[in-house]
Amino acid sequence: MSVQPGWYVDPADPETRRYWDGEGWIGAPIPVDATPPEGPPSPEPAPAAAPAPTPHPGAPGGYLGQPGPGPAAGQPVGAPYRGQPGAGPYPGQPVGGPGQWPGHPPAPGQPPGPPPGWPYPSWPARPPLPRPHGLPLASYGARLVARLIDIFVLFLLNVAVNGWFVWRLLGELAPPLREAWRRAETPDATTAPLPPAGQQTDALWLAIVLIVAALWFAYEVPSMAARGQTFGKRVMGIRALPVEADQPLGFGRATRRWTTLGLPTLLWYCAGFGLLLQFMDAVSVLFDQPLRQALHDKRAQTVVVQLPRTRPDTRTTPRDRANPPGDTP
Repeated sequence: MSVQPGWYVDPADPETRRYWDGEGWIGAPIPVDATPPEGPPSPEPAPAAAPAPTPHPGAPGGYLGQPGPGPAAGQPVGAPYRGQPGAGPYPGQPVGGPGQWPGHPPAPGQPPGPPPGWPYPSWPARPPLPRPHGLPLASYGARLVARLIDIFVLFLLNVAVNGWFVWRLLGELAPPLREAWRRAETPDATTAPLPPAGQQTDALWLAIVLIVAALWFAYEVPSMAARGQTFGKRVMGIRALPVEADQPLGFGRATRRWTTLGLPTLLWYCAGFGLLLQFMDAVSVLFDQPLRQALHDKRAQTVVVQLPRTRPDTRTTPRDRANPPGDTP
């Protein structure tokens, strides 16, 4: 899922806000505390064509007022060259900032970009990591440890609630397991099939996975809806927030987030297919850029951030309702 178009805090400059059209940033930035206009920004006027310098035989380099050597062979007149005052800070960057190409205004109907044959500007270094709502993204290790803590809590709950069903299931599976163990210990070459399991095996399997899913839902969804944190996330100091605003997830979004990861529990008895789906969801965060979203994050449009060690007291800190902090996509 892509982020909905709107005005968001620029990840490259948290002091400004720009318009995200669903695919990239457009328009000029505005101060972060200014009230953004309705809808996208008005298109910027095309820059006027720079007049070509007048050749002068006596001037250095052959151009009037041009210091140093002239442009390289084949370079258009009036275009900056490497080393000329006013040229971009790195090769391929146009003078005057992104989107401005002196002497080459875009033709009507032509998409913005460099003239034919010119290199397209790019980041001179690795782009900065986004900071949704002014907070850093949670690391992979913090998310993994928080999930392991939650799994341990759920294991204790299942021992208390699901223990009797597991004991009954082991009793139903005892005859074939004992016979398989006897054949492994003794050199028995018999090819007779193992004795069948009890008649209630399938019903007990279904009851166990239903109870596991119900306990997981009751443990995770209400706490995520209200605070964006389970017990494991609180221990690790991380929190799940909506991408578009710093606010609680709500029950509907928390349910959508859980169903992608927790609902495949019902498929555990299908040759472990449910476990495979959950493993793919858990490791998907390793390959997502730039927001490090797992599949369940993308389904609910959430992002997991690292909270500061000391949070301000919300009872005494004023809150700007018109401009919530850090709605970066």
